Amino acid sequence: MISTLPDHFRAHPWRSAGLLLGLGAGATILGALFFEHVIKLAPCPLCLEQRVPYYIAIPLGFTIALAAHFRAPVLLLRLGLVAAGAVMIWAAVLGIYHAGAEWAFWPGPTTCGVPAPITPRAGDLLRAIQTTRVADCTVVQWRFLGLSLAGWNAVIATSLAGIAFLGASRSPAQKA
Repeated sequence: MISTLPDHFRAHPWRSAGLLLGLGAGATILGALFFEHVIKLAPCPLCLEQRVPYYIAIPLGFTIALAAHFRAPVLLLRLGLVAAGAVMIWAAVLGIYHAGAEWAFWPGPTTCGVPAPITPRAGDLLRAIQTTRVADCTVVQWRFLGLSLAGWNAVIATSLAGIAFLGASRSPAQKA
C-alpha cells in the first residue's frame, strides 16, 4: 500500500477518483471559460475541440463517485474509471497535438484561422465582421512557465487520466 495516499483515498478509491476527476475536469473548463470571457483570449477551433473530453469527464466522474457511494458493482466502477481515463488520454493527445502545432513541430489543422461562412444578408455580414474573432491554432496567445494553454491541457489531462487509472487499480483499504 502506498503510504503517501491520503487515508480517505485508500478507504474509498473509486469515489475519491470519481470526485477528483469531476472536480478537476470542471475546474479546467472553468479556467478555459475564464481565459475566454474574462481575459478575452479567443479560442481557436482546436481549443474548442479540446474541451469535449472534459464535457464527458465531468458528469462521468461525478456519476462514478455517486455510484461508488451507493455501492455499485466493483466491475462497473472500475470500467467507468478506465473509460474516464481513456477520455482524458484523448484530451491529452489533443493538447499535445495542439502544442506541437504551436511549436511548429507539425502543421495544425486546416480549420484553424478560417473565418465563419459569409452570411447572405448585408446587415448580418457587418455584424459578423465586427464581432467575429478568429484565432489561429498555431499562434500561442498566452504562456505560463513556458507552456501554452494547450500544453497545460496536456499536463492536466494526463494527471486526471492517472487519477482515473489509479482509482481503477485500487481496492478499498480494509479497516483494522
